[in-house]
Amino acid sequence: MAKTQLPSEIARLRQQTRRTFLGDCQVGLGALALSTLMSADATPAAERTTNPLQPREPHFQPRARRVIYLHLTGSPPHLDLYDYKPELVRLNGQDAPRSFVEGKRFAFTTGTPKLLGTPRQFAQHGQGGVWLSDAIPHLHGVADDLCVIRSMFTEQFNHAPAELLLYTGSPRSGRPSLGAWTTYGLGSENENLPGFVVLISSGVQPNGGKNSFGSGFLPSVFQGVQCRSKGDPVLYSSDPSGMDRELRRLSLDALHELNAIQGKELGHPETATRIAQYELAFRMQTSVPEVMDITRESQQVLDDYGAQPGQASFANNCLLARRLVEQGVRYVQLFDWGWDFHGTGPGEGLTDGLTKKCATMDKPVAALINDLKQRGLLHDTLIVCSGEFGRTPFREGRTAASNILGRDHFPDCYSLWLAGGGIKGGTMYGESDELGFSVARDKVHVHDLQATILHLLGFDHTRLVYRFQGRDYRLTDVHGNVVHPIVA
Repeated sequence: MAKTQLPSEIARLRQQTRRTFLGDCQVGLGALALSTLMSADATPAAERTTNPLQPREPHFQPRARRVIYLHLTGSPPHLDLYDYKPELVRLNGQDAPRSFVEGKRFAFTTGTPKLLGTPRQFAQHGQGGVWLSDAIPHLHGVADDLCVIRSMFTEQFNHAPAELLLYTGSPRSGRPSLGAWTTYGLGSENENLPGFVVLISSGVQPNGGKNSFGSGFLPSVFQGVQCRSKGDPVLYSSDPSGMDRELRRLSLDALHELNAIQGKELGHPETATRIAQYELAFRMQTSVPEVMDITRESQQVLDDYGAQPGQASFANNCLLARRLVEQGVRYVQLFDWGWDFHGTGPGEGLTDGLTKKCATMDKPVAALINDLKQRGLLHDTLIVCSGEFGRTPFREGRTAASNILGRDHFPDCYSLWLAGGGIKGGTMYGESDELGFSVARDKVHVHDLQATILHLLGFDHTRLVYRFQGRDYRLTDVHGNVVHPIVA
């Protein structure tokens, strides 16, 4: 019969195993690995393990302290909003030059399409003479705050890959988003609110799904927190049934102690993330409902935005964006679906359809710019308004014979605008050719836009990196140049 081993003898034998040695020696295997990852910048990394969202200084003096990104999901027809092409109007209805379309792929168009000049009326506005169409009359009044880039291009012509490339630097899922990089680099200015907030209108999630505002391989504390302008601002943040706030506090304290023990043993950054997120969620229970309550605004402000308390709308979200950045939120991302103007129905047409859709965006965006300016926030708040690509200078193939005018996806040349946050207002940068098929001057790639946004926030985009799977990753990958001429 085998001799029964005493507990002390079992403990002695266990101490001789490799697993115990690697777990207990000096700082432990997990902590050794973590210290290697953080060796390039040991002190800030050590601080982040205690408070991942604490405010941090960028590489140099920033022009912008925060960002509001307005994404018009589906991509608005830039040739009917920002890029006036008289020659395209003159040649309306003629076959597109073969050399312009030969060898190129389009989402829904084949053969030789018909050129489509804009049915909108254009004029120059503001002291800078910015060309804007009649579809966005309220933006006419803030033209001197806008910098319209008319020479953007990308490689992606389908919605999800183009959106992911725009926000994560890659057309495939898994990379951190622009908002996550921003909060990773700068932290948050309000410990009671998330550093990165996402607001979605028109009832449809982004084309790239949650990857468009995710944290990828960065610690998950830097991902976007989706809030709602109708109902509970944040799902599942309320106390569970039968648990009051005092009991919730006691349970979180117990979890904090357990997580702290694990963090000390393993040194994993996600443990610090878990602690920070539990604590943030507890504080958000009171802070988020307050900042999301637009009934606290005057009737004049509500009217300026066209906001309606209790509703879910782009107008409400624009007002909420101002309230959030005013309270120290670092990055606010708005997604608004319904800008895919193929002409497959009246709502997707370039006449009445575009007029109606722009009415939901034009007024609140102009109000947002004016509101930030009046509160002294525009000069260090960067606003970006874009889609994920552009629209073709010709009719969409499926609707070529329809009475409703529409355009196909187009990556080769498109327009977007920026305002505030160190941007030269009242300017237009870059040009497309006379028919709008390609960039004629001052090309700006998606990676260049990313590099410029990070530059305005005070970062050298080549140095804002995170080591993952043995290499340093950055938002711009191995590309990107700052567009200095648009910086004030």
